[in-house]
Amino acid sequence: MTPALLCSLCLLTLYLTTGYGQDGKFSGPLKPMTFSIFEGQEPSQVIYQFKANPPAVSFELTGETDDIFKIQPDGLLYYVRALDREARATHNLQIAALDAHGATVEGPVPVTIEVKDINDNRPTFLQSKYEGSVRQNSRPGKPFMYVNATDLDDPATPNGQLFYQIVIQLPNVNGVMYFQINNKTGAISLTRPGSQELDPVKNPSYNLVVSVKDMGGQSENSFSDTASVDITVKENIWKAPEPVEVLENSTDPHPLKITQVRWNEPGAHYSLADRDKLPIFPFSIDQEGDIYVTQPLDREKKDSYIFYATAKDEYGKPLAFPLEIHVKVKDINDNPPTCPSPVTVFEVQENEGLGSSIGTFTALDMDEENTIHSVLKYKIVSQTPQIPKDGLFLVEEYSGKFQLARQSLKKQDSPHYNLTVEVSDQDFKTLCFVQINVIDINDQIPIFEKSDYGNLTLPEDTAVGTIILTIQATDDDEPFTGSSKILYRIIQGDDEGRLGVDTDPHTNRGYVTIKKPLDFETAAFSSIVFKAENPEPLVSGVTYNASSFASFKLIVTDVNEAPVFSQDVFQGKVKEDVAVGTKVGNVTAWDPEGLAISYSLTGDTRGWLKINSSTGEIFSVAPLDREAESVYRVQVVATEVGGSSLRSTSNFHLTLTDVNDNPPRLAKDYSGLFLCHPLSAPGSVIFEATDDDQQSFRGPQFTFALGSESLQNDWEVSKINGTHARLSTKHTDFEERLYKISIRINDGGRPPLEGTVSLPVTFCTCVDGSCFRPVGSQEGRPTVGMAVGILLTTLLVIGIILTVVFIRIKNDKGNDNVENARSSEVKPLRS
Repeated sequence: MTPALLCSLCLLTLYLTTGYGQDGKFSGPLKPMTFSIFEGQEPSQVIYQFKANPPAVSFELTGETDDIFKIQPDGLLYYVRALDREARATHNLQIAALDAHGATVEGPVPVTIEVKDINDNRPTFLQSKYEGSVRQNSRPGKPFMYVNATDLDDPATPNGQLFYQIVIQLPNVNGVMYFQINNKTGAISLTRPGSQELDPVKNPSYNLVVSVKDMGGQSENSFSDTASVDITVKENIWKAPEPVEVLENSTDPHPLKITQVRWNEPGAHYSLADRDKLPIFPFSIDQEGDIYVTQPLDREKKDSYIFYATAKDEYGKPLAFPLEIHVKVKDINDNPPTCPSPVTVFEVQENEGLGSSIGTFTALDMDEENTIHSVLKYKIVSQTPQIPKDGLFLVEEYSGKFQLARQSLKKQDSPHYNLTVEVSDQDFKTLCFVQINVIDINDQIPIFEKSDYGNLTLPEDTAVGTIILTIQATDDDEPFTGSSKILYRIIQGDDEGRLGVDTDPHTNRGYVTIKKPLDFETAAFSSIVFKAENPEPLVSGVTYNASSFASFKLIVTDVNEAPVFSQDVFQGKVKEDVAVGTKVGNVTAWDPEGLAISYSLTGDTRGWLKINSSTGEIFSVAPLDREAESVYRVQVVATEVGGSSLRSTSNFHLTLTDVNDNPPRLAKDYSGLFLCHPLSAPGSVIFEATDDDQQSFRGPQFTFALGSESLQNDWEVSKINGTHARLSTKHTDFEERLYKISIRINDGGRPPLEGTVSLPVTFCTCVDGSCFRPVGSQEGRPTVGMAVGILLTTLLVIGIILTVVFIRIKNDKGNDNVENARSSEVKPLRS
């Protein structure tokens, strides 16, 4: 076998294994085509077999062959060296078909070879060592430096996708990472712990080892590179300034610089934010970070301000946390003292001793407290009247405490004094006015006009609220004061509190009133003693004596009273199924005169109860039924035996508790249930059950079943919930007629009761969804023949009635004629 033949066989073998076109074929006519070939593959790879059309006998290859791509005369396109995407990513070739004379008969046509990337290049950092710096307390996540790496592989494929990470941080304090890197961009920033804990005093510098991997860091076969990063920690100058004091009402030109803030790097944009959202914010900041007050401040309106300074980058994003700025408005003495009111009034009792405190006068000053600007001094500059002498009062210079200075006061001398008081601070003086009223002391006792008001006889049924006696005492102290006001109190003879005394505030007259019913049986005779006293205590040395006491004798006469029940409503509670003759309750009453009592019932409309006339015990005399009445109410009458037979009435309420004594039943009439005939599919109807017993909080829990086994071939019943069930047909073969389905319903009570009901279901022809039944077949409606018969009978009856009436009218007219004739015979003639 010749070498040429061997080469042809080799190429043929390659062609059979690798030579596909863009349409998935090994060969084809000459036309524009594109081939994708991975770089780095073995040489002598067949790409495609172009076929010539006569008169073409060979092919010619031109373009960016780079001596790699070849074509045989028979059109076999192949390459002889491994491709390198990084050298040339695309080869643009042209192929022409030639005839035997070398002339072009077809083409040239473009053939594009796209070299596909493989991961044959490792990423490399642009620098082996990077240096950077960061301010302490910088915002976490904000990049302060970048590391960069390149990879010659195709960035559009995972081969060229880089993944950055921090491998080592030195020093590593407690295993906490202070730095983080964006694994896609290589941006290095602080973590939150780094933002909070970096301190140039403790550790002024850090070293990081940073790695970069291709394949997005997701493959074990990734290539990688490392670089060293040295980071210097700088002191943070973005700090809140010390609190600032600004003198109020300053006359200096505004705006006036008061403090400043600085971001760590130039180029920051500064702004202020008002915490209190004031209508007018009197501060501003320039782009150097200098803070100004823009207008004079008034400490008395607002004594301090808190606001925030922020620094943002050129995109409006905050560079760090805002700083809190505190401004205190420093006081000046710009407010005079003010009086607490137009006139301040004090009271002093007559005969108070020298030095006695009358009251404390406190003026106001809007300037800052506890400073020299708000220290006030007090001085009395005048007294009116000057009776019995001037200088009766003294005021302490700094406390404002008023005292009696020379002698005790007498109201007879003057009932009040007017003082002018000078109040001054360091720079201002103000005149205020004080009135001192002399009040009478309680040195006179109340004296009754008489000490004995005699005897008073009242029947025991005198109405509560009745005024039975008027008493009077007088007091010589100043009228309409606590010293002269008189209060009357019963101190003896009325332990039950049946009487009370109301005082007229204008006249001090006392009205003795009945507060509780009188009772001959317990208190037929009482000796009542009053005491008259003042709400104000008496002065030392003065006491109440016999003149302040009075009495009268109360005689209560007997009145026959009706019996009294021990309570307005008596209660009883039994089960509804108690046996006849069971005691269900008891009532008690007593007669104030001690007479015997007879009990009886009224309102026992159902005849369920009887009462023992002597003991008041109540018994059942008939079966009880909670479903008829759950609370049975009757009246009990207590009547005196003998005497006037007076009576009184109370109420007895008997609560009946439920027992399960009512079987379930259908909740309503279901005679209208129907199914349309003939059935096209099994049908169903829904019905509801109930019973008359008391239900639990969950409501009824009925169960449902067919009434007999013979129904089970045609029907089935299924429970929907505790009260509703569905009756369904099992087939469609039913006659057009009425079916009455027996259904058993069990209430599950204690004991359980079961009721059997008949549920009527009509199979009928339906018209517009309603059951249509011919008149002749409907129960309760007459047929046509019956209707005609009824009509003829009705007409016959009406004819008979009219005939009788006509005959009666005719007879009545005949009788009238006879009567008229008789009358004319006896009527006398007139002359």
